[in-house]
Amino acid sequence: MAEDREVLREIWEGRLPVCFTLASEEVSTPIAPDPFYLMVPRLTYFPLVTDKVRRHFVRCIVPEKIDNEMWLEFEKHPLKWHYPIGLLYDLFVTNSELPWQITVHFDKYPDNKILKCSSKDIVEAHLMHSLKEADALKHKNHIMALMQERDHKQLWLGLLHDRFDQFWSANRKLMEHSAEEGFRHIPFRLYAPQLTSKPFIQYLVKPIENEKKLTVEDLLHKANLNFESKGQFQVVIHGIDIPLETPLQWISEHLSYPDNFLHLCIRYLST
Repeated sequence: MAEDREVLREIWEGRLPVCFTLASEEVSTPIAPDPFYLMVPRLTYFPLVTDKVRRHFVRCIVPEKIDNEMWLEFEKHPLKWHYPIGLLYDLFVTNSELPWQITVHFDKYPDNKILKCSSKDIVEAHLMHSLKEADALKHKNHIMALMQERDHKQLWLGLLHDRFDQFWSANRKLMEHSAEEGFRHIPFRLYAPQLTSKPFIQYLVKPIENEKKLTVEDLLHKANLNFESKGQFQVVIHGIDIPLETPLQWISEHLSYPDNFLHLCIRYLST
């Protein structure tokens, strides 16, 4: 992977400008607070980067709501905090308009649509669970089981503090594989809300079958969905339109999110 380290760093350094605005019905001061602007890493999760957003708006809501859990919304879609920020943008923003306009709430938490997240410890637990799930697909969970607690903490702190070298010095162990066979299976989730009511689609796919390197196109064929039914489409990750001939093993090694999953969005082109 050494020759592609620049790809890893480019993906890590992806940022999105976000404009946070307090929901108008929750403003309790005579003058509404100014919007809060932030450049956020695509790879992280909103609870890890929104402490300043909370402090900016909490003084403008009624006192009895100050301790409420903050949640975010975009065009009537409550944003799931356990989805990476870049995935949420690729999933919901179809016109690529920036900065991303997000509404902040402290009231009426939609706990039927979003998991509760009272602290960053919950984000850490979610990340570790996802890494173990991905490693089970790639290596029967052998790597995560052999890693020491300090390695797990290094993965977490690398993401929490946005430190590429710290994260990847541990994460490279999770990307090891046999050159001939690659990973056992590719950890991925495919998001196609126009085609299915499921939040995402997931199934077992090997990176190599009968000595043939499988591609993104092969992954789509195994989904048994008529992707062309809605017109011309792209497969998007990190805001990138991925060529269908891209080998699965390569994108799994280089374009996975820190949870070690490929979060692939089907985006239809407007005619």
